[in-house]
Amino acid sequence: MRFPLRTQLPAALVLALTAAVPVCAQTPAANTAAAPGSERIKEVPSVSAVDPATIRPGQILFTDHRDNPSAPENGLIPYLDWQKARPAEAAVLAPYPGYKEPDYTVTVNGVTKPRHETLKIYVAEGRFIVPRPPEAIDIASFANLAFVQKMDPAIKHRAVSESDVTPNKDPAAAFAKRPDRPWCDGAGACIESRYDLEGKLPLGVKLANKLEEGSAKKIAEYVSFQSELRVLGSDQGAPLKALTKVDTAVTGGLEQTIFWVNQILRFGKFLAVFQPLPNDPTKTVVTTYMALAIKGDVLDRKAEYARVPVLKNLLPAQVLMGNSSFNTGNSISAGLPVYARNRITTFADALVKR
Repeated sequence: MRFPLRTQLPAALVLALTAAVPVCAQTPAANTAAAPGSERIKEVPSVSAVDPATIRPGQILFTDHRDNPSAPENGLIPYLDWQKARPAEAAVLAPYPGYKEPDYTVTVNGVTKPRHETLKIYVAEGRFIVPRPPEAIDIASFANLAFVQKMDPAIKHRAVSESDVTPNKDPAAAFAKRPDRPWCDGAGACIESRYDLEGKLPLGVKLANKLEEGSAKKIAEYVSFQSELRVLGSDQGAPLKALTKVDTAVTGGLEQTIFWVNQILRFGKFLAVFQPLPNDPTKTVVTTYMALAIKGDVLDRKAEYARVPVLKNLLPAQVLMGNSSFNTGNSISAGLPVYARNRITTFADALVKR
């Protein structure tokens, strides 16, 4: 979400904007209410360091690597550092093996230049127990549009064909193509999704766009994305077991990969890995991951915002990490930490009910 701002603003416009939104540069997040199911979530420094046999019925172990949640970018890690610090995680949660930060060309004032895009990664990890053996869980029954539609009612989804996928057909999106196959080839579902920003965020976007009148590229009041949903078989168990660090065979997995986003993010992945509970094969330990790659330039708007008091609390890092008075609800507008907790909790509930 890039907000280039002019440094000189008409006084009347500044007054109008200030009247529209309270000036509160250091205001803590307005969305302080607990996310659904949060009383069930046990925050831990490391999910893999906890014996899964100690997880209580209905409990979800959770970490998103934030040791100082009030810091603007706490919990985010540069993509290259992620690969070095958590290689097993990066190997599985990247869009595909060998993924690199994008390189492409941009044209400004008629001049075309190469551009390298840096990314910062947010990863949330959850773990819970299903009181049934893995063979009693039909993973394929979750790999469809109907199931995705139930995960978050604030996000609207529709099925699309492989030929509708932007990186598959648009030469300008060639940097987002898979090198080994087309996106959605053989997937359980190919999905296009749209999320309309909630609460005060649309107003904030309108204000930012008004401050940059005449700009060719406006900030959208929604996030749209394309993804593929597929079942992972036990033949892919080696890297998944290295990731979960649970010492039983991987029986399968469910993976949703977001490969095309209109703004803010570059890619995302939701992954659930299924394994027998060690020493109790009548139960299943499920480890879930949500990885989201944020465009580096989205987070580099500090100086511009600081010059406009009304937008100080719309700093992208604050909004994305749930530390802004603009945050609201339980979906993406609540910030990534609330959204991740809600998605993992909803998925856990769906598994237990089936």
